[in-house]
Amino acid sequence: MGVELTALHWIYVVFVVLIISFMVARKDTSLVCIVGIFLLAITATHSLSAAISSIFNSFIYAITELLPTILVISIIVAMSKVLTATGINDVMISPFARLIRTPSWAYWTIGLLMMVISWFFWPSPAVALMGAVLLPVALRVGLPALGAAMAMNLFGHGIALSGDFVIQGAPKLTADAAGLPVSDVVSASVPLVFIMGIVTTVTAYILLRRDIKRGYFHHTMEEIAVAVEPIAEQTKQLLSNKTKKWLAVIIPLSFVLDVGAMSYLNLQGGEATALIGGTAIFILILISIFAHKRESFEEITNYFIEGFQFGFKVFGPVIPIAAFFYLGDAGFLKIIGEYLPKMSHGIVNDLGVALAHIVPMNKEIGAVTLTAVGAITGLDGSGFSGISLAGSIAHLFATAMGTSAATLTALGQVAAIWVGGGTLVPWALIPAAAICGVDPFELARRNLVPVTVGLIVTTIIAMFLI
Repeated sequence: MGVELTALHWIYVVFVVLIISFMVARKDTSLVCIVGIFLLAITATHSLSAAISSIFNSFIYAITELLPTILVISIIVAMSKVLTATGINDVMISPFARLIRTPSWAYWTIGLLMMVISWFFWPSPAVALMGAVLLPVALRVGLPALGAAMAMNLFGHGIALSGDFVIQGAPKLTADAAGLPVSDVVSASVPLVFIMGIVTTVTAYILLRRDIKRGYFHHTMEEIAVAVEPIAEQTKQLLSNKTKKWLAVIIPLSFVLDVGAMSYLNLQGGEATALIGGTAIFILILISIFAHKRESFEEITNYFIEGFQFGFKVFGPVIPIAAFFYLGDAGFLKIIGEYLPKMSHGIVNDLGVALAHIVPMNKEIGAVTLTAVGAITGLDGSGFSGISLAGSIAHLFATAMGTSAATLTALGQVAAIWVGGGTLVPWALIPAAAICGVDPFELARRNLVPVTVGLIVTTIIAMFLI
């Protein structure tokens, strides 16, 4: 039996298409989303004041839903600032420098370490950490700066960020849009994240080794020193070497204990995020007191300010987009009110049921569509701004096919973040390029073939998992 599609449904569809079109054209979508919210609200309520109020209320709803994610990312970035300022990060990484003996060891050590650090601290702080400590070592053993930048990108902004298993910022966005528990999306993303990661990093390594043998890279140590020295100079001697050493043991041990507690107490989603965030706050305070002593009161506040500036800068473009896509499901009732048809189960659910009566849906079409949607939405260079759309469309396709949306949602998330999170879009990978002293456009070109191969293989595998 079909469902009744009203003007609200068609407005929603038109604006989904418009948002995708603007992303393809590399234009910001905030204005489009706000206009979409306004038109949905005024069509439903026939009231100008209610429609204007709905725009503000949709932002409040989106911020309320996203606030735990914004908060934990801001806190972790704040903690990473104090680690960098005190030089503890150098001590934490230095034992791994002894493992780097060859270009191959350099590529895999930098990559795997970047992945682990990014799970806990996110990739942006990890890039500065890796660049300051391991880049000079990698260059000395013959790994080109471009190869180091590729390892940072693919393992950090690719594998770690697309799964986001610890902080769970990305799964939270996609799960909300798809109407699923965060744990379902995380579980479904595990095989996809690692298939994508293995295929992409191995392909990149093979191509890199080929070009090293051909003498393609000619970077000199003098050129790289210019990029690395300013980073090293930023560290102040705020702590003794002995203090830095025992703090460098306590900090990772604290997070290891957190992971153990998550497993033992079965903490997931918001509870797991809260544990990580609370631990990061204690670490930030502890280090600040040791490092700044009497000035620690002011410095703790300054670190929090820096963290929150980063958090809201990253999520600023996400809020209007999330506000629009929340209207596709339960958010409509809470933001605008009971204005949908009586038999409606939400705009996206209704569209999914209607689509099932029009187009013959199957797993293959669903997988290809979600990969394409994720890749297209990643073109804005955020990686996060489009994953709400991916979750919403996964919900639509799953409803139409009568299957679980978890794998489709995870696939869209993986595609969006790999493309837009910092591996293919030049303006998104500037931090890694700048740290390593390479051209961001050249880095994007080097990543293109491995990421494309990875997306194709991952999409095919997803067809069997749906």
